[in-house]
Amino acid sequence: MAQDVDLSSKEWRDLVFEGKNKEFGAYVLRAQSDKRHNKAMLITVIGVIVILILSFAYGKYNDYRMEQKEKELQLLAEQQAMAALAEEQEQPEEEEVQQRVEEQKPEVLPEEVLNTMKATEIAIADDNEVVEEIKSQDEIKESQTAIGSTNFDKGTDDINVVREYKDEVIVEEKKPEPEQVFVSVEQMPKFPGGDAELMKYIQEHLRYPTMAAENNIQGKVVVQFVVTKNGSVGEVKVIRSRDQDLDKEAVRVVKSLPNFIPGRMNGQPVNVWYTLPINFKLQGV
Repeated sequence: MAQDVDLSSKEWRDLVFEGKNKEFGAYVLRAQSDKRHNKAMLITVIGVIVILILSFAYGKYNDYRMEQKEKELQLLAEQQAMAALAEEQEQPEEEEVQQRVEEQKPEVLPEEVLNTMKATEIAIADDNEVVEEIKSQDEIKESQTAIGSTNFDKGTDDINVVREYKDEVIVEEKKPEPEQVFVSVEQMPKFPGGDAELMKYIQEHLRYPTMAAENNIQGKVVVQFVVTKNGSVGEVKVIRSRDQDLDKEAVRVVKSLPNFIPGRMNGQPVNVWYTLPINFKLQGV
């Protein structure tokens, strides 16, 4: 029966203070206890809600910071890749210019011409019998041209030394230019099955290095590699290192990846840089 008694009810207060001075402070305090309890409960609930909201907002802020940091790292990696690509494109041009400057001209051998002797016969005749031959201007020009084109002062007397020369043609061998690797294309490379299958493959084939596990070394390694135009993995490099052993394992797993669906530019498959973060985390830690 005592369990059904509400100690905060008005009936119980009147029973307790029956025949007593109800203006006494204890009666007033007991009469206001319900209001105080409700107010305290409301304040407590509001406080808990505020704490939960702040915790949720702080978690979202941390996620936003991490996302921004990863974007900055990816942007830095893309800038480094573009700088390296620009250097690779400038280097062949410099080598080509240098090769042209150092190109040797074909050696021209002195032409040997057979010397000939011209015998002139002198005939004595009377003045009356001498007839002066008058030539036209065209005949004079033709004779001067013929005389100027023949040089009897240089050459050799040996007819066997006379040679016929032909122009030599030198063909310059050009080195093949390195294939361009794009940072961003219209259609980026894609792992068969999407990113979920890519992460699944890495988790199944990743082997945690023994030394790193013993020293409780964890963290994220960001790897950048080339997806070639045929989908295979080309050059691999670490752009964000965590530990030497973790870096080696990340590179090993990336090199073992099966072929991607290659990226495309203007409908044609091209070589593209691909950035991949790999997270190393010990279980139970």
